[in-house]
Amino acid sequence: MAEHVVVWEFWVRPERRPEFVRHYGPHGNWAALFGRSPGFLGTLLLHDRAQELRYVTIDRWADAESYRAFRALHGHEYAELDRLCEALTTREAALGEFSG
Repeated sequence: MAEHVVVWEFWVRPERRPEFVRHYGPHGNWAALFGRSPGFLGTLLLHDRAQELRYVTIDRWADAESYRAFRALHGHEYAELDRLCEALTTREAALGEFSG
């Protein structure tokens, strides 16, 4: 099995940056939700030095199947948290899923 990562890009509202970091950081609400899966390995929150409002998350999973199983089992909670966090950003984009 090869590690699987899911990468997202976010442009954060300036006044909501502290709240965004709390939700999306390695100990935030997203990591707590993902942590319900034994296949979740951790989250990285990276800040772009050249674009102060741009962030990237890298969610690490044991394999693609672990991620898919999590989404199938916790899809409702995922959608709820996504709705809660919509107001924190001006734009977000899935950059892809990658396996090593």
